[in-house]
Amino acid sequence: MSLTFEALRRERPEIANLLELTLKAGAAIMEVYKAGCEVENKTDGSPVTVADQAAEDIIQAGLAAQFPETPIVAEEAVEAGHLPECDKRYFLVDPLDGTREFIKRNGEFTVNIALIDDGVPVFGIVFAPALGEIYWGGAVTSETLSAGAFFAKVENGNVTSVTPISVRGADKDNLTLLASRSHMCEATEAFIGKLNIGERTCVGSSLKLCWLAAGKADVYPRMGPTMQWDIAAGDAVLRAAGGKVVRQATASPLLYQVPDKASKSDLLNSEFIAVGDPGILNQLT
Repeated sequence: MSLTFEALRRERPEIANLLELTLKAGAAIMEVYKAGCEVENKTDGSPVTVADQAAEDIIQAGLAAQFPETPIVAEEAVEAGHLPECDKRYFLVDPLDGTREFIKRNGEFTVNIALIDDGVPVFGIVFAPALGEIYWGGAVTSETLSAGAFFAKVENGNVTSVTPISVRGADKDNLTLLASRSHMCEATEAFIGKLNIGERTCVGSSLKLCWLAAGKADVYPRMGPTMQWDIAAGDAVLRAAGGKVVRQATASPLLYQVPDKASKSDLLNSEFIAVGDPGILNQLT
């Protein structure tokens, strides 16, 4: 079953507004993508471009206008030393996840916006502007912005028919694994060896979490470092679609928090495993 964006706007205008904000940020990124740009390195060695800042400026302004009481934790602002005080509820923004993929020009980069409530990503949007794919979703409660997970194509800046998505049941003897295109490590390879993998696909950015949510694959392990803003939006979509993101060490749900007097290092995630079918986790206990 699908519905039009016009119907979504009538029924859930707050979601439509956030989607349009994400599309606007994606359009700014694509202008830079098509024209080309110089690449700089952050203090941690990761790359950054003018597209990152342009998209973040758009998102920051849009969220502040629509949700003036909700703090915004955004990657480039944090990099510049601006980390707001947060209570239980705040936005996490990665304006351009997969900058390495942006630089390689393979299209596998995304715009990520997530809403966190008491450690849980309750709503998220992931937009891949070069691929024309947008995903969003949230938990089924009256306090969130959405119920369920959804996918739509984006053509000429417009959202076409909206389709609900959900995870697939896994064949535990023939799993499809998603791996990072740019961030593989020995620990991840060792973990993969514990599973019955029939197919392995490498893809960049938070698209991996969205592909799990859409039933395109089964498992995505990440033993290397990630930041909260890297995965929170995709995590929200995946949870809404029926999947899970858990800590590798304890199999407990991954939590998102900003401690008092936090710095960037406090926003590092633990090693995690993302699955479509939660039954996959039984193989690891």
